[in-house]
Amino acid sequence: MTARPLIGLTLDAEEPGSYSKLPWYALRQNYFGAVTAAGGLPIALPHHPALADDYLDRLDGLLVTGGAFDVDPAMYGGGPRHDTVVLKEGRTAFEIAVLRGALRRNIPVLGICGGEQLLAVALGGTLIQHIPDTVPDALAHEQPNPRTEPGHEVALTPGTLLSRIVGAPAMAVNSAHHQAVDRPGEGAVVNARAPDGVVEGLEHPGYRFCLGVQWHPEYAVDPRDQAILDAFVEAARHTSQERVAT
Repeated sequence: MTARPLIGLTLDAEEPGSYSKLPWYALRQNYFGAVTAAGGLPIALPHHPALADDYLDRLDGLLVTGGAFDVDPAMYGGGPRHDTVVLKEGRTAFEIAVLRGALRRNIPVLGICGGEQLLAVALGGTLIQHIPDTVPDALAHEQPNPRTEPGHEVALTPGTLLSRIVGAPAMAVNSAHHQAVDRPGEGAVVNARAPDGVVEGLEHPGYRFCLGVQWHPEYAVDPRDQAILDAFVEAARHTSQERVAT
């Protein structure tokens, strides 16, 4: 039996409050469940930037998760911070360190929601700080209905890795973001857009597997969502096999 590839998932971080009197980490169970269903062995990554290389010495794939916070515009030359921007500096410092390290090592990377935005920044791209102020007639990208339901559709760019994985021209997606990718970065490709033109996904063909989606495929609101996790874990499996062979 082939061993499950080891997939690191970045955690969210919360300050003391209603749940605990001390700072705590958190992540929805469906992230772990989707990786497990794809054949991976998920592990959680605490926020220690100095340990990024130690984690990467062991990981076969990196999944950068989403969360209710934003990337500091100072990281991509975005100008003054919009009033709506919320930072989690400790989390971002770790995620950018481990993400850049994974890219240097050509370890498969999947960015989800905020993870897709951070991937764009790591690749040299930029973000829209607040969609309603920038995109005329924008959709409700912070959808009013539950995240377990679709919010809108996205059109996939033909010929991209995402299009080949999904095997369809469009998908129904959930939507929980007020920021979006503006420029995807040098060599990166936009692979999905919303009907209002907002970027919904990106990838970089120069890496083994470098993919980001703005929605949350771990919810499986579209029957093709799990295929994204499956392809990511399969790429990580090849990394694991090469590691063993050498």
